[in-house]
Amino acid sequence: MNWQEQALTPFRILRFAGELVGYPDVLLLASVAVPLVLGLLAVLPGVRRHSPDLAILAPLPALIAALLVPRGTAVLAAPDPLRFTLSLDTSGALLLGGAAVLWLTASLYAAAYLRKDPARGAFGAWWLLTMAGSFAVFLVADVASFYLAYALVSFSAFGLAAHDDTPEARRAGNIYLALTVLGEAFLIAGFVMLASGAPEANPLIRDAVAALPASPWKGVIVLLLLLGFALKMGLFPLHFWMPLAHAVAPVPGSAALSGIVVKAGVIGLIRFLPQGVPLPDWGGVLTVAGLFTAYYGIAIGLTQHHPKRALAYSTVSQMGVVAAVLGAGLSAGAAAAFPLAAFYAVNHMLLKGAMFLAVGIAMTRRREAARGILAVAALLGLSLAGLPFTGGALAKYAVKDVAGSGTAGLLLTLSAAGTTLLMARYVLLLARAAGGKEAPRGLLGPWAWLSFAALAAPFALFAPVTGTPLSSAFAADALLKGAWPVALGLGAAVLLFRVAPRVPEVPAGDIVVLAGPCGRLTAKAIAAVVVADGWLRRWPVAGAGVVMLAVWLFLSMEGAGWPLGR
Repeated sequence: MNWQEQALTPFRILRFAGELVGYPDVLLLASVAVPLVLGLLAVLPGVRRHSPDLAILAPLPALIAALLVPRGTAVLAAPDPLRFTLSLDTSGALLLGGAAVLWLTASLYAAAYLRKDPARGAFGAWWLLTMAGSFAVFLVADVASFYLAYALVSFSAFGLAAHDDTPEARRAGNIYLALTVLGEAFLIAGFVMLASGAPEANPLIRDAVAALPASPWKGVIVLLLLLGFALKMGLFPLHFWMPLAHAVAPVPGSAALSGIVVKAGVIGLIRFLPQGVPLPDWGGVLTVAGLFTAYYGIAIGLTQHHPKRALAYSTVSQMGVVAAVLGAGLSAGAAAAFPLAAFYAVNHMLLKGAMFLAVGIAMTRRREAARGILAVAALLGLSLAGLPFTGGALAKYAVKDVAGSGTAGLLLTLSAAGTTLLMARYVLLLARAAGGKEAPRGLLGPWAWLSFAALAAPFALFAPVTGTPLSSAFAADALLKGAWPVALGLGAAVLLFRVAPRVPEVPAGDIVVLAGPCGRLTAKAIAAVVVADGWLRRWPVAGAGVVMLAVWLFLSMEGAGWPLGR
């Protein structure tokens, strides 16, 4: 392709995108199908070799769909009883669009970052499959399809965490895989009980959730759902997979894990918790768990000596904030809290992705040359904390009234001071990590674009999502309420970093490592789960299982009066 053809390529893409807008069903399907098909084709060596480059184009249909497809659009991709249904609502569109931006910029970054990695093709295959699962989980509208999408994003992300194949990476990958299996067990039990009261074999999520408040198993179902989704979000005490995985994954893999994969748990809570029906007991449980996680993540993050681990614990903390907002909304039966939580989650998604990518650039720059990177990273961190006149301040403002003015609201506000302190720690560690190696070409541009999107996107989304004019967030009272926690955190940072003694680092994974004998027993149990999983996936065992399942289904259908073979 000559330079003229290369120059025309973006215009061709834009023209093709414009043509697709008239076919919203195609756009929704393509959002999932394009990365999924490319990921499956990566089993072919010729495709796998180019998979990191192909991944750059894969997020485009999802980005166009999030921007241009009308809300409420639905497509039935498969008839009953399979009923593979895609639908785009406000929360799904927010998370889909944010994920598409992060996947696009991180794919450009990864193509350059892993250019000399001999295993880059395998990474690209896992990358594409994780991308497909993440897009699907924001779009699917029926129970069975959600479970499949959730399993795809969860299990494919293992390849991102364990990519380096070091002992540490294998350990982190095994723990992540074992906890993923545990979370899937919670969810499939909850989904089966949830769908049992519906007349269809595979009900729409909204229909199944509408019947949940009247279900005799309501308490058990909600508990199972909270456990399954809390594990993916990294709520205490199910959080420890996150710092372990982020510490060993390649930089773009960490950005995807922290920015996108954990949001599968967020959309799960948004989709499967009743909206508009107060559940004060379970809402209180989720709020308390979220607030404890928010402060726990900050406390352990402050002891970390590597910027990626500090960011991992920051994600634990921020997911605690999202859980507390959702819990407060569930307690009050406030349906408006759910899209606001999605807005907050998108702000975190973009900011945290940009901060992780900054680590890969800063570590390959001399300290003098890294000053600009550090300045932007500091601005991103302060935005996450809610510094006035930043997008993060808009996200904080959007959710401030959900928790009310009581203890929960005060603790949520004070958590911004802790976030400021932790972000100061991150920038300090980033400065210490700066080295003299030459950075691979092509990293700076994707990071700069993602940083710009992270800082600017909340300004474009605030009014459409909240229904409140942007000017309200810049009133004197709002600015003062947003400024004092950040000022408190900055003051604490100056004081602590100057006079406080050096704090010993809490090992990544904290409670697993510090549990001593219990940790060793847990490790053995995890190893046994992984071995069992490998044994079950052997062809003779899997084949026998499939045959037994088919026989069981046949007998069940016959017993139910289905006209098989008649």
